[in-house]
This record gives sequence, structure tokens and C-alpha cells, in this order.
Amino acid sequence: MQAGREVPTTSKCVPLSLPKGSERLCELCQGKAHLQCRKCRVTFYCGAEHQQADWLGIHERICELLVPIRTSTPLHPKHADYVELQLKKVELAEICRSVAQSKLSERKHLEALPAAQCCLRCSVDIYGPSTVQLVPAYLLLAEANMGLGNLALVGELLCQAEWAVLKSPDCGHSVHQQLHRSLGRLHAATGNLEEALVNFGNDIYFSSKEHGLDSPVTCAGYFLMADVFAKQGKLPIVRSLYSQMAHTWHSHLTQLLKAHGQNVHYPNPLLKASHDKGQRLEMDEMLRTMLAFQQNDPRNDPTQVALVSHCLAMLWFLGGDLEKAESE
Repeated sequence: MQAGREVPTTSKCVPLSLPKGSERLCELCQGKAHLQCRKCRVTFYCGAEHQQADWLGIHERICELLVPIRTSTPLHPKHADYVELQLKKVELAEICRSVAQSKLSERKHLEALPAAQCCLRCSVDIYGPSTVQLVPAYLLLAEANMGLGNLALVGELLCQAEWAVLKSPDCGHSVHQQLHRSLGRLHAATGNLEEALVNFGNDIYFSSKEHGLDSPVTCAGYFLMADVFAKQGKLPIVRSLYSQMAHTWHSHLTQLLKAHGQNVHYPNPLLKASHDKGQRLEMDEMLRTMLAFQQNDPRNDPTQVALVSHCLAMLWFLGGDLEKAESE
């Protein structure tokens, strides 16, 4: 438990106080609940461990917002209060999505689970089952479970996401790109490397359609594909992909650096405005992996080593870490 974040107390569920035929289920595991949040009184848990996990994961942010949503009676779409209730549900789903994404960017997979689960349940309530609007929530939940090694569950979640996309082929390039990236990562983790390459190829295709060939998002697809080729021992292809990525990153960071020079009077580092923390961590990880590969490559190319090292220095400088930038 993090310091300074007090978890509110719970009270026991009293079966006789529940409507006849109803049963309270744990917010996290859907098992029989024995406790309820004393603050909102509309959220239930099987025990203190899940209550604490949910509080740290998402409940602290949404406790009060849940009250009007979970205490409302079913409304007809033409009812005066229906739209207001739906907007509250949309707000809830967006908060959960944002929190889950933030925790995943910091590699806090276990903490991200409650927010991702709540996002999916709320999205189902808003849009109905098996709709394409559920795909982002499925992907968040899949990414959290991927980080925890729950690959069988990841496969089930991605199957549901894929089915929703197949029913809505015009859902947009971004949704297709994110789905194929998740599928590629699953196949790479389970050793199905050829299928991983197919999905990363589709990832790159849809990413280039949405963001352009020289986009950092597309570049990440090339990196994942290079990792698969490295596992297959196809080093010439890895060198080619890393070289292309290095030039793309160098051009992108150079443009940011020039823009930074034109805005020297603004105190905030420019990179923090154009990339969130998760993206910066991902960029750093990719560049470090590329640098390690090139430094250990028997066909060491000093030009490529210098290019990637310069990318890392620019990344750290733009992120405000001058000490690391100077050391590089």
C-alpha cells in the first residue's frame, strides 16, 4: 500500500438487507461478497485484500461517481434523466481507461487490473456486448494480464476483441493497428513467431495508414518485428530494421529539439508536452535495446552506434534529464 493513501474501512454485507433474490458479488473476482465499501456502499468485495487492491487501482478515483450510477433504476431511453445517466457512465469509463493506461505505461500491471475491469464492465453497460466500442477495454485488460503472465486469459480477451472488429470492418485504422499489435505480442510470447510477424506486419500497415510511415507509433511496430527476427536469428533483417528506426527517431527528435530551441522561454521540457510518460519510457527502452544490439554485433557499425547514442541524448535532454544527456 502506498504511503499517504488511506484505504477507507468496510462493513459486512447483511444478507437480510438485500432485495429478495439478489446476491452481492466481489468487484474484482465476482465471487460471493462479504464486505462493502463504507464510503459509497454500492461496491462489494470478497475480502479486505480485494478491497485494498481495488481502492489503490481505481476505486479511490470513482467511489462517489459510482453512487448515482449504481443506485439508479432502469430508465427508458426517452426518459428525461436517461441522457444524463449515460453521460455519467461515459465519464466513468473514460476515467477508468485513462487510469488503466497510465498504470500500464508505468508497468504497474497488477494495479491496472481493477481500472481495466471496470472500464470493460462500464463499456458493456453503455454499448452492449460484442460491440466494437469494447475493443479498447479488451486491449487494456489483455495488456495488464500479459504483464502478469496470464497468457490463456489474454488469448480469450483478444479473441473477443477480434470478433468485435470482424463484425465492424470499418471501425478505423487505429483500432485495427492496436488489435494486431496485441495479437503479435501474444503470439511472440507463446512462441508462434510466424503468426507474430503476420500481425506485426498488419500493425505496421494500419499504423502507417493512421499515422504515416515515419511516425513513432509505426516505428514501435518495426521494433517489435525486429525482436521476432532476432529470436529467429535473422540478424541482417534486424540490422536493416534498426537502421531504419534509428534514422526515423533521429529525424523526429531533431525536429523536437529545433522546436525546443525556438521556445526556450517556456520552462517545461518540450518532450513532456508531445509524449506522455509511457511513450517516453517506451522510446528509451527501444533505443537502449538497439544500442546494446549494435554494440555487441560482430559487424559493429560505429555510425549506427553514434546515431542511436545521439537519439538517446536528445531524448533525455528533451525530457529534462540533463545529467543523463551529458553522460551519453
